[in-house]
Amino acid sequence: MTLAPFFDDAPAIRMRDRLAQLLGSSDDGIIDYHYADAARLAGHSCPTVAGAWLSARAGVAALYPDAIPERGGISVYLPAAEDAGVTGVVGQILTLVTGAAAANGFPGIAGDHGRRGLLHYAADGVDGMHLRRRDNGATVEVVYDPNTVAPHPEQMPLMQAVLGGTADARQTRRFGELWQDRVHRLLLEHADDPAVIRVRHLQ
Repeated sequence: MTLAPFFDDAPAIRMRDRLAQLLGSSDDGIIDYHYADAARLAGHSCPTVAGAWLSARAGVAALYPDAIPERGGISVYLPAAEDAGVTGVVGQILTLVTGAAAANGFPGIAGDHGRRGLLHYAADGVDGMHLRRRDNGATVEVVYDPNTVAPHPEQMPLMQAVLGGTADARQTRRFGELWQDRVHRLLLEHADDPAVIRVRHLQ
């Protein structure tokens, strides 16, 4: 899988994973996650994957303003069911970054370092997503709205041609370029744009 070069320029997320440190995966537990990791996990790059990435980045930064965020120390709440639309994709990216997992997560060691049951779907009263620190209960709401970053005008006609089987090789390539152009703008120009990523402290 040859990834788009701009993935390397997208904002990274630094986390501290004490389980990784305990088990010798990382000598200090500090792991830098990159957008390329999210693209590899999802198998593609799109505004949904980019939005989940930026939401995770903004949420953990807000929860830990003066420290490296603790992977495994955060519960995640999503408003829709796991199989509703792209919610499952968003959940996978949040698991990658925060460690929070649903029923299939790591159960822990001697009552510590568990990640199972920290990712909640169809959560009541959630708009966007909620991230909550397990140690002190601090909670933030993150809402992602990509609509202010419009796709290129050519993208929709090209998509229709590609899906309809009438696009030639040049049109198909151009569609992919324009699709990633929007992702590029979201990640590199709007990563900290409050019109795209809104963060609110709940407690």
